[in-house]
Amino acid sequence: MPPREPRKTRTDAVYEGLRAEILGGQRAPGSRLKFPELGAAFGVSVGAIREALTRLAAEGLVSTEAHQGFAVTALSVERLQELTDARIELECLVLARSIRDGDLAWESQVVAAHHRLERSPFLTADDPVRITDEWVEAHGAFHRALLDGCANRRLFQLAEGLRHEAELYRRWSQPLGHERHRDLGAEHRELLETALAHDPDAAVRSLTEHISHTTRLLLAVAESAG
Repeated sequence: MPPREPRKTRTDAVYEGLRAEILGGQRAPGSRLKFPELGAAFGVSVGAIREALTRLAAEGLVSTEAHQGFAVTALSVERLQELTDARIELECLVLARSIRDGDLAWESQVVAAHHRLERSPFLTADDPVRITDEWVEAHGAFHRALLDGCANRRLFQLAEGLRHEAELYRRWSQPLGHERHRDLGAEHRELLETALAHDPDAAVRSLTEHISHTTRLLLAVAESAG
């Protein structure tokens, strides 16, 4: 008999609902997250809301300041540059360890995640500058699979938290798929191939350029928007 999935708590429901709203653009960066409004929206206690917000803060999607309460993380060029530097340092370390520690099951997981990514539609049919939720989910799953071979789960979780925060920038900086000379599919295939070849040096170089390229594009979007 397959193991039962753990029951979702009220905190889980608030966490998942708020996370979807933030990444879906329903709650703008910098907007306040007020307990009375959230309590009415989700029908839960202050304790459940606080716990969900704390989890989102650990992912970098929510920020908190003394006497100010919680808010969706504000975006800035300085934060993006700092985030990119941290991601390159930590995510590349975790990828190298994942390649070193990963077994056949890990390789199969990476291949399956990449297949799903390649088969997911990139842009929506009704809005050709908007990336589909399906592709975003598959993209996150592929990068998570690449890192998932790392035996040190604390390092893995830290790297995942930085990736989640970076997603907030990607979601609010459309379009990302119209750069004439960029081939995202080729970048992901290179990451797949270097990981399966168990070549951590090549994989780290590919991931560094992949992260840096996206940041350069986001900065260009920010500059053009003033």
